Amino acid sequence: MGPVQVVATVIAALVTIIAVVLAVRAVRQMVQVIRLGQPVPAQRFEGKGQRTATMLRETLGHTRMLKWSGIGLAHWFVMVSFLVLFLLVVEAYFDVVSAEGKLPLLGGWAPYGMVTEWLSVFGLLGIVALILVRLRNLPGRAKGLSRFLGSTMWQAYYVEYTIVGVLICGMLIRSLKFAAGHGEYPAWATPVTYGLGQVLPGSDAAISLVAMVKLVISMAWLITISLNITMGVAWHRFTAFPNIWFKRTASDKPALGALQPMMSGGKPLDFEEADPEKDTFGVASVEQFTWKGLLDFTTCTECGRCQSQCPAWNTGKPLSPKLLVLSLRDHAYAKAPYLLAGDNLDGVSAEAKAEADRPLIGGAEENGIIDPDVLWSCTTCGACVEQCPVDIEHVDHIVDMRRYQVMIESNFPTEAGTMLRNLENKGNPWGAAQSAREDWTKGLDFEVPRAGAVEDFEYLFWVGCAGAFEDRAKRTTRAVATLLHEAGVKYAILGDGETCTGDPARRIGNEFLFQMMAQQNVETLNEVGVKKIVASCPHCFNTLANEYPELGGTYEVIHHTQLLSQLVSTGKLTPVKPLDGGLTYHDPCYLGRHNRVFAPPREVLGAVATETGVTEMPRFAERSFCCGAGGARMWMEERIGKRINVERVEEALSTNAQTVAVSCPFCLTMLGDGVTGKKASGAADENVEVVDVATVLLRSIKE
Repeated sequence: MGPVQVVATVIAALVTIIAVVLAVRAVRQMVQVIRLGQPVPAQRFEGKGQRTATMLRETLGHTRMLKWSGIGLAHWFVMVSFLVLFLLVVEAYFDVVSAEGKLPLLGGWAPYGMVTEWLSVFGLLGIVALILVRLRNLPGRAKGLSRFLGSTMWQAYYVEYTIVGVLICGMLIRSLKFAAGHGEYPAWATPVTYGLGQVLPGSDAAISLVAMVKLVISMAWLITISLNITMGVAWHRFTAFPNIWFKRTASDKPALGALQPMMSGGKPLDFEEADPEKDTFGVASVEQFTWKGLLDFTTCTECGRCQSQCPAWNTGKPLSPKLLVLSLRDHAYAKAPYLLAGDNLDGVSAEAKAEADRPLIGGAEENGIIDPDVLWSCTTCGACVEQCPVDIEHVDHIVDMRRYQVMIESNFPTEAGTMLRNLENKGNPWGAAQSAREDWTKGLDFEVPRAGAVEDFEYLFWVGCAGAFEDRAKRTTRAVATLLHEAGVKYAILGDGETCTGDPARRIGNEFLFQMMAQQNVETLNEVGVKKIVASCPHCFNTLANEYPELGGTYEVIHHTQLLSQLVSTGKLTPVKPLDGGLTYHDPCYLGRHNRVFAPPREVLGAVATETGVTEMPRFAERSFCCGAGGARMWMEERIGKRINVERVEEALSTNAQTVAVSCPFCLTMLGDGVTGKKASGAADENVEVVDVATVLLRSIKE
């Protein structure tokens, strides 16, 4: 062991000791902060085997990342090289001591050498590709809104160039070993480093020095992230595993569909027994999020996929799911010393005390963490949750903050107050008279059966408030009823016995009103013996299918496009008149992304548009762009930025389709208004129309 090896070994040992000590301290701090959160439901600990399998699929299989195929593939090689080539970092400790050093057991084994060789090569190519992607999409350089806007760029660059340095050093060590005559593997197993070794000078000292550089780079990285525990672009390599494991369900399904009920102490809040002095009503401070929420914030990779898909962000609103999560993360860790100190605040810094005084929700003048305009811009479309590679549950966190604002602070957009009063007093958000719920049946050439008056029915047709009161949606309701009648389906309606499912109340944050309305509906449905429900509104469909079971209402619920698809495929409904002109289809968020119903509407439309087929918009299916009405935004004014429905209409018109088909009354209204506006400005053909899938089918079956 020469002097070079001695010096290199000492330096490597010292930097490693410092890095390990700081890393242990950082992990302890992180765990302390996450444990400040509230308990989670016991369900997050159930199905351990399935949860483990899901975690492995999403991490090692990269199932979420590969939705962005090229980037996902590059990231897979980087991720696998980080995991597997950790052994090469360990091996560097042997290399720094002796040029002939090698890893016990695996060192010298040809298959190990071949695997690590090609992982090094493709990992290097992968990280270079990711660096180029980042450089191409830098704010100010990207053609559109950059998904990296707001990310901490120096941290990302540091991580990326660290990986480049470690991989190059690893390959260089192996090449220098070949050059010095210490090669461990046959040329066929490690052809790249063998080839480089033929042109490099052989030197034992060089091997030790490069090994030392590799270890210094690696340990400097560990020291840096240990001193920056909010460095999610690095820490997600470790926290992603538990974050995915503890996701809402044990399956691959993201946290969409049903909202989490209002929780207190890890259990659903019972409003009859709730104590305002002890129970939490939504989230008023960062420590009132669950520990899984705090783990979510810690795990954010700052990749910006959520930001790139968010309809609010893409139309100039202040909401970015990424920036919201980062604000909550930074606030949680800045406030943590104050929270962890308990009653003994003597040693708490002034900065931590000042952070503790900041309100969670507040404008610039209040020095709030989250601006109210950010909170109320969300349409709960779920695009952020769908795209997040580490299963962060953005929508649940946003609604939890809304709940406190609505139920405790009574602080929400003014026009939403009218909607809530209408729900309380009239049973629908429009404030229409309950006696008018059956007006849509007038003029039909057949009688629509009522549940209670008839007992022999298979499906209860849930009309919904829009379908009963909104003029355009009533046409859809009549079309669905006519098609069910034509197909001989035995169905019935509740008529004036139906009230709003409570979806807009729940999404805006009024959980109490939602539960009151839902319990009333469950009681009504159970009284008439409902087993199956067909709903024409995806919001009603989602609420009835996914949220009513919590309150004792378990039914088989399908959307009308699913039933119509079955009726067409079995020959009970036969389209005879092909559609004139082009056709495109808009996926409603609560039918598609939230409930994975993508094929049935397209099957119905495909049976009608036999000549032209369905022309897809650039953003469709899981990446469909919101119409702007979800999350109770239907009843709130859109005063900031471009209107979301206009953005979507422009995308629909870009397909040159004459018919824009939808399968949601909210989408029908929003896109219909957008097309009307475009026609008025001369930007759309007068023949373009927005209609429901049921209307398209009905026109093909009968005039």
